Amino acid sequence: MDFKTIKDIENLRGKRVLLRLDLNVPIIDGVLLDDFRIKKSMSTLNFLRENGAKTIVISHIESVETKSLKAVYEYLSKFFNILFLKDYFGEETKKAIDGMNEGDFILLENLRIYEGEEKSSEHFARQLASLGEIYVNEAFSVSHRQHASIVGVPKFLPSYAGILFEEEVANLSKAFNPEHPFLFILGGAKFETKMPLIEKFLKLADFVFVGGALANDFFKEKGYETGLSVLSAKKFNLGKMLDSDKLLLPADVVVKNNQGVFIKRPSQVLKEDKILDDGPATISMLEKKLLSSKFVLWNGPLGDYEKGFREGTVELARAIAKSGAKSIIGGGDTLAVVSKMNLENKFSFISTGGGAMLDFLANETLPGIEALEQSSG
Repeated sequence: MDFKTIKDIENLRGKRVLLRLDLNVPIIDGVLLDDFRIKKSMSTLNFLRENGAKTIVISHIESVETKSLKAVYEYLSKFFNILFLKDYFGEETKKAIDGMNEGDFILLENLRIYEGEEKSSEHFARQLASLGEIYVNEAFSVSHRQHASIVGVPKFLPSYAGILFEEEVANLSKAFNPEHPFLFILGGAKFETKMPLIEKFLKLADFVFVGGALANDFFKEKGYETGLSVLSAKKFNLGKMLDSDKLLLPADVVVKNNQGVFIKRPSQVLKEDKILDDGPATISMLEKKLLSSKFVLWNGPLGDYEKGFREGTVELARAIAKSGAKSIIGGGDTLAVVSKMNLENKFSFISTGGGAMLDFLANETLPGIEALEQSSG
């Protein structure tokens, strides 16, 4: 990738840095439930403080409870000299920026209160750019979006990748020239999004395991009953993939019906059943594959995490963690499981990206990466 990073900037002291972070974290009763993404950005925040930058932080948030970054500000204020302002372009904000000392931070309110952000308005991007002298993208997890703060601002400011952004690209790129045996594990739903990845990694990996709701479409193609299970709205021709001896599907599934919860072979699923997780025989199968794998890439849960069907995902996380293989994992629900299990340090790299991770693996670039590469800075 041909972009500059924050470490390439010769002198940050006294410079106004417009820093795009992803502070979209879950908040309930005014409290951050998961600070993983913020912690992963700390290296860049500390780097900017230590090098005397005046940093203006911009981000979005889409928490169910609030559309405000106030709780994030309260969290960050424990570590940094930081001010929280709601209006991006008013007189109060201008005065606050003019009055910043080296190492100070200002956090501005949710970017998406301005419709120009998601519409990728050039006028709004120019307004954002006027706040800083240098732009740093430390929001890899949003860099698959064609939004003003991601693709617009780099047209108007010298632009650089943050420390985590560079790590994301470097680590995920290992999947394109991996160590072998390479096991690719894909779960979750959104078959339309993940279909290209299955096709691509059947060529690159030694084995591709498709689990979670994604597997249901394959079961249907095989002629199995899928009952009330989640299926793709589109019809795909999966016959060629099913013929591949690299493709692995769940050996057993957890289903729920009016009588309770049961473990069944995929061929035993009935019309009244809903598949909600992968079963213990599936985990045993994956454990055996992991023993001979040198590299593992995993995105997406094996079960309906939000409805409490977490066992498959939990057991898979545990199996990968103790396998000894180089491992890269990502995806929101996957991260939530790993975080609850305190296993973050058991994987070689944990990506903060969900959709961004998938898009990068599929396309080997992102709009945010291309914007940095094309920046005049």
